[in-house]
Amino acid sequence: MSSKAKKFISYYKPYKGLFFADMFFALMAAAITLVYPMIVRYITNTVLVQYEVHEALQIIIKLTLVMIGLIIIECGCKFFINYQGHMMGAKMEYDMRNEIFEHYQKLSFNFYDNQKTGQLMSRVTNDLFDLTELCHHGPEDIVISVIKFVGAFVILLFINVPLTLIVFSIIPIMFVFAYKLKGKMHAAFKRNRERVADINAQIEDNLSGIRVVKSFANEEEEMNKFLASNAHFVDAKRHSYFVMSIFHSGLGAFTTLINVAVIIGGGVFIVKDIIQLSDLVTYLLYINNLVDPVKQLINFTEQFQNGITGFDRFLEIIHVKPDIVDKPDAVDLENVKGEIEFKDVAYQYNDTISEVFHHIDLHVKPGEYVALVGPSGVGKTTMCSLIPRFYDVTNGSITLDGVDIRDISLYSLRKNIGIVQQDVYLFAGTVMDNIRYGKMDATDEEIMEAAKNANAHEFIMELPDGYNTYIGQRGIKLSGGQKQRLSIARVFLKNPPILIFDEATSALDNESEKVVQESLEKLAKNRTTFVIAHRLSTIRNAENIIVLTEDGISEKGTHEELIQKNGIYAELYQMTFRKSQTQV
Repeated sequence: MSSKAKKFISYYKPYKGLFFADMFFALMAAAITLVYPMIVRYITNTVLVQYEVHEALQIIIKLTLVMIGLIIIECGCKFFINYQGHMMGAKMEYDMRNEIFEHYQKLSFNFYDNQKTGQLMSRVTNDLFDLTELCHHGPEDIVISVIKFVGAFVILLFINVPLTLIVFSIIPIMFVFAYKLKGKMHAAFKRNRERVADINAQIEDNLSGIRVVKSFANEEEEMNKFLASNAHFVDAKRHSYFVMSIFHSGLGAFTTLINVAVIIGGGVFIVKDIIQLSDLVTYLLYINNLVDPVKQLINFTEQFQNGITGFDRFLEIIHVKPDIVDKPDAVDLENVKGEIEFKDVAYQYNDTISEVFHHIDLHVKPGEYVALVGPSGVGKTTMCSLIPRFYDVTNGSITLDGVDIRDISLYSLRKNIGIVQQDVYLFAGTVMDNIRYGKMDATDEEIMEAAKNANAHEFIMELPDGYNTYIGQRGIKLSGGQKQRLSIARVFLKNPPILIFDEATSALDNESEKVVQESLEKLAKNRTTFVIAHRLSTIRNAENIIVLTEDGISEKGTHEELIQKNGIYAELYQMTFRKSQTQV
């Protein structure tokens, strides 16, 4: 058994009882369908021939009651199959969706750097929809089809062997026909999945940037891009429907051919007195029990292809191994002081040839305020991203309180680091919900205290519903400064000993910057702090300013020391000063 098959079957294990009950009722429903033609044959061959009218009517009435009872039982079986069977499939889909979402949480920034959000969403939603049907109907269809097919085959042989052989000479050709189209259908359905994922990615990209689209009046350009993606989807659908049409029309032709063969063959056998007319009637009734499971099995290939392509795309993500994981003996941090040391650190992205930086040596004392400056693209943000292990160093090591961060559990490491970024992400929800994200078990009083520390309480109380105000997707109803203060409140609530400010004020106006800067300085007090500075005026009081270039750390010292050196920092500062003078 292949690993993929084992993985698929493993999702049935939590629902074994429900699965076997579903199979039992499926088997019973299939068996009942085999009884009806036998009752018809008994009536036509025996009751109507051997009994008087009055006695025959009594027997027919009794058999009618039996058939009504069988109908009730069959109805109950089918209800269980349709309701509980589908619920089993839905629960399995639920488990798979949970698994892939949990797996997403484990994957590192390296993975997300090369993915489209819409594509990833499609793996969680669209790709798993048809699995509910496959998980439910797959085993059930096989059981019902086998029972009906074998039962009908045995009974038909009992009625007339030559006529049965005629029928069975056509059925293998049907299976060969279905098998030939199997590969084409698989490829067509997989292409459909990919096109749906492309459309999801296009929509997600457009809606996320709708304000940029409108600001540049590029609605028509976006519509053209969407039309192109949508046209590719239609083309993929056209091909899959073409293959599917050949499949169904061919299947219908074979079914009709079997019925024609039975009628012609039965007519010849009646003329030659090989078969009775009543047996031919029974035979025609059983043909449905013979052809239906064949059609069901062949139709199952379509359902299987639809579901398994989704499962394949599901497995593609599940098989992506997280490149940043805990060591088996990873330790949890206690009483963190915040001493951080970079030892000959280098980093290189997976898909690049050259290193972002190399030979970084830096010692940061507990509670020290360190600023990182330098031209764009030299790796300031990447360097800070190595501390919480969003990426892992290519060479060298980083230690926290003397312990290599790769020996610390990710949860413990990241719980002790607070990050305030330039691009603030706020979740759809209330102000209270977003601040509480820093500490999920925080009380309302603790949240308000954090907001006050972040200079956010005053503007929050001016909102329509205060802390219970809904702020929209990504906090769209708030200004840049307000969003930034909420993100700072979130970190205040988390209360970590280590902070990273990634150009936290660079996108703000002067007034907002002043308020946010006060909040940041208050937050940084007595904490080890890394500041990636865009505006050098905000880091003049830093205890240690690190100037990063393509060659690594080129200068370090206080503002005054670096100005006196008249090197890179002094040049950057003069450029900033001249720019601010020009703006004034």
